[in-house]
Amino acid sequence: MMQSVPSVSVSYSQNGRSTKSNELGMRPMQERAYEKRGEQYLLIKSPPASGKSRALMFITLDKLTNQGLKQAIIVVPEKSIGASFNNEPLSKYGFWADWHVEPKWNLCNAPGNDNGGKVKSLGAFLEGDDKVLVCTHATFRFAVDAYGVEAFDNRLIAIDEFHHVSANPDNKLGLHLGQFIARGKTHIIAMTGSYFRGDAEAVLAPSDESKFDTVTYTYYEQLNGYEYLKQLDIGYFFYSGVYANDILAVLNPAEKTIIHIPSVNSRESTKDKIKEVEHIIGALGDWQGADDTTGFQLVKRLDGRVLHIADLVDDDPIKRVKVLAALKDPSQKNNRDHVDIIIALGMAKEGFDWIWCEHALTVGYRSSLTEIVQIIGRATRDAPGKIRARFTNLIAEPDASEEAVTEAINDTLKAIAASLLMEQVLAPRFEFKPKHPQSGPIKGFDYGENGYQPKQCNVGFDEGSGQFQIEIRGLVEPKSEEAQRICQQDLNEVIAAFVQD
Repeated sequence: MMQSVPSVSVSYSQNGRSTKSNELGMRPMQERAYEKRGEQYLLIKSPPASGKSRALMFITLDKLTNQGLKQAIIVVPEKSIGASFNNEPLSKYGFWADWHVEPKWNLCNAPGNDNGGKVKSLGAFLEGDDKVLVCTHATFRFAVDAYGVEAFDNRLIAIDEFHHVSANPDNKLGLHLGQFIARGKTHIIAMTGSYFRGDAEAVLAPSDESKFDTVTYTYYEQLNGYEYLKQLDIGYFFYSGVYANDILAVLNPAEKTIIHIPSVNSRESTKDKIKEVEHIIGALGDWQGADDTTGFQLVKRLDGRVLHIADLVDDDPIKRVKVLAALKDPSQKNNRDHVDIIIALGMAKEGFDWIWCEHALTVGYRSSLTEIVQIIGRATRDAPGKIRARFTNLIAEPDASEEAVTEAINDTLKAIAASLLMEQVLAPRFEFKPKHPQSGPIKGFDYGENGYQPKQCNVGFDEGSGQFQIEIRGLVEPKSEEAQRICQQDLNEVIAAFVQD
């Protein structure tokens, strides 16, 4: 029998606002980011699936066309995310230009390693007249080492999944970024779905971070504005013995699920990842072989239904390429029945887009809040008929006979703390303001049936942003602008730094 900590459950109003577009084809988050398009340094903090890639397209086109920048270099953490910046007919939806990347300048699709031909290609791009290039973080780091920061003057550098950057001197991308900011001749856009770093390192040095203008779009705004998804649950379940023996107690084969099995270095791992996958498949039903076209494993249930399971754990390159190609097949993006379960280890996290995913099931404690946010983001896509999504963390129950019992109990407590922090991240935002004689109503906030009362402390709610504003007499305000910014935008990061210590 499973023992469980009661799950966190957050419900949303399905007002459809976050999926509606304006006359330029921009959703609310994209419109908010586009308003700051003139900033030299811009940080966009917005959840998975909120449209950061397209927001960057809008801003980049304006910088290239109206702000005099020569070129744009889009930098992504892994090759698969490069597909997010494929050609888009933006004018079809009302914008004044289309997004176009010459195939030879999407280096994520180019053969060869990051520190070889791709670096030479980036050098050729800098010498040419084409406008946009897409490459990985690694290719970019090697290119800056090869050509120097001055080679990127008068260009836009856009860094996707910005939480990979660190102020630690050993982090090359962070070191290069500091050099670009010190030189002051490039524009930088940083984008992230999670500003947390698992190692509690600062992402930027405070002096550099202060130069960035921030666009924040919260999880609550995103999820509250969906058309279909109404409820998100977060649960932690504890097991004893081998997790694969008990996995069906939390895995519902009728739900579209991504299973992340544990790292081979973790307590939960049996040290044989292939056998773990075989064990999971065996628990689900009778194996019928692999599909010739997709490479998906076919498993027949007792009720006769056949599950299509994508195995991303097997390292065989031929098998993996076939499975990945099937998962990325654009013709199947809106086909709910294309695949039922995806089993992965290090893959299918950030940038992985499967809108039908209803359950993100993760085996093993994750010490990184960034990783938790990214995994939850796989299940929080809006899709027709998808009313509820959930994240489950399956954790080994602390065993008093183990030598590492203290570490096991700490993992358990940290997992619970992380779930409570995630509840705060996903909930409406509270802002406390001092009550002064000159205080008055703020546009967009609803103060209840009687409206704003000048002689009382008022509570207002902005349904669009999911923000509560609470007036308090005698409240002391932060003295510096930086402290005010942190209280308004970054309280979750402050709490995360504390929780992760």
